[in-house]
Order: sequence, then structure tokens, then C-alpha cells
Amino acid sequence: MRPVVIAHRGASGHAPEHTLAAKALAYTMRADYLEQDIVATADDALVVLHDIHLDRVTNVSDRFPDRSRRDGRYYARDFTLAEIKTLRVCERTDAQGRAVYPGRFNSSDEIFRVQTLAEELEFIARLIETHGRPVGIYPEIKRPAWHREQGVDITPAVLGVLHEFGYRRHSDPVYLQCFDASELRRIRHELGCPLKLVQLIGENSWAEAPTDFNTLRSKRGLLTLAKTVDAIGPWVNRLYRLRSRDGYLSPSGLVERAHDAGLAVHPYTFRVDDLPQGFATFESLLVYCTRQLSVDGLFTDFPDQVVKYLGKSS
Repeated sequence: MRPVVIAHRGASGHAPEHTLAAKALAYTMRADYLEQDIVATADDALVVLHDIHLDRVTNVSDRFPDRSRRDGRYYARDFTLAEIKTLRVCERTDAQGRAVYPGRFNSSDEIFRVQTLAEELEFIARLIETHGRPVGIYPEIKRPAWHREQGVDITPAVLGVLHEFGYRRHSDPVYLQCFDASELRRIRHELGCPLKLVQLIGENSWAEAPTDFNTLRSKRGLLTLAKTVDAIGPWVNRLYRLRSRDGYLSPSGLVERAHDAGLAVHPYTFRVDDLPQGFATFESLLVYCTRQLSVDGLFTDFPDQVVKYLGKSS
């Protein structure tokens, strides 16, 4: 079966991440799913942002120079939706203000804004209604434990918006993802959510969630996950081993273990301008992951190139 193409923050290789422009582009590029990362504002609105911070993707430090926390970061949770709506979204920068991906969209003339989850889902519904091609959604609940510490239980709010827009059954075109394993258990077994769930698997050093990702990658960990989730979303670098002396690639066994446990595998992130070690071209990365490893889906900033490759290779 052809792997599904998940537009990572939209077609973020072509337009600023998580903007409606990036989502519209990904739709026209025939992505199968459009991703939404979700965080909460000071007035408990749900907005689509990759991070709990605003400073790497907006002009918040220019608009509100005195509103950072002690660590120098600007948190979405400290701003109302009305305030966030005044910000301009830009290409992602690093801590020094330099573009993370210098070759990407760099115009300062266009104005992009942050949208709420409801606004984005309404926009996607209009795309489908106007053009007739269905597309799925792939929301991520960002740092639910941190949000609770900040006074908001973001998960029931997200589930409520999804329900409002008709995402209610396991068969609906939606995957709900999170790094926090305990939150996914809560979503399935306490809140009774029937939607397809995805356990994102990162590195423990990233401190994304109070979850031991090393354990999750084991055979026992994956069998335990299969009682709760439908798929895993691992870092693509964890799918293979690279032999340093000659560059030989061998499967890590993660995909095989996950498939044996009945789990689909949707690795992240496939970027033309940021290839993982061991791959000289984007196509060689796609060939290895789709043909040798048989992944079930791919998160990519460049859905056009993945769709083109899959069409050519089918």
C-alpha cells in the first residue's frame, strides 16, 4: 500500500510553517494529511503553533518587547488570542535570529497570521468543499502536562473542537498525536476517544514529555503501546544504523518490531534541505524508507516532492 503523505506544518518547505498558505499549498500538492500543532493562549484559545513559544516564528519581541519570561522566551500562554492575532508569522529562526533554513521563503512583504484550531479546520473544510478532494488532519497536542501546570487542561478542549468539526469515529480521516504516553492512555482509556492515535517517539534528551522513549522503542514497549495507539511517529534517524567506517546502512529493527505489534509507522521529518546522515539525496532517503523499510507514512516539509516520488515509483 502507498504510504500516506503528511504535510509537516503544511508545505513548510515552501511557505512559513503552520500558516494557512502552507496548508493550502500542501492541499494543492495532494498531501493526504495536514498537520496541526496545538497550544493554548492566556484566554484558553487553541492556536496552531509548533511550539509553546512565539519568538522563533513571529515578531512578538518587536510588538511586545517586555513580555518575555526570565528565560528570555515568549510563551503563547502569556498572550491573549487578540494579542497573538496582531503578530506576523515568519520563517523559523534560531536563538540568534538567523533563518533555520536559509533557502526557504524569505519575503517580508506578505503578511501571515496565527490561526485558531477552529479557523484552520473551517479553512480545510472549505478547501474540500470547493475542490472536491478529501484530505485528512493530523493534530498534535503539545506538552499537555506543561499546559496543566500553566492552568489549562488542553486535551479535552482539543477533543471538543475535533468533535464539533465531525471528527468522532475511528474511521474518520484524522490521526491525533502526542509525545506524552500517559496522555495518550488518558485520551483512549479515560476520555474514551475513538480516534486513531499516534505515539510520537523522540529522544529523552529533548525533554518533550515525561516519557521514556527508549523503553517505547523496545519490543515490549511497542506491544504495550499497541493496547492504546494505532501508530508510532518515530524520528527518522532511529529507523536505521549507519556504519561509520564505510557508510553502510542497516535497519534498526524499529519498523519491523512496530509492524509485528500491529502498529503503523509514520516517521518524521523528511526535508530536502536537511538530510539525515547517510543519505546524499532526498530520493535515496525516500527509496530506503519506502522500499526497504516499508514505512506506512511520511511527515515531510515538501509534500510535492514526496507525492511526485511515490507517483513515479508506483
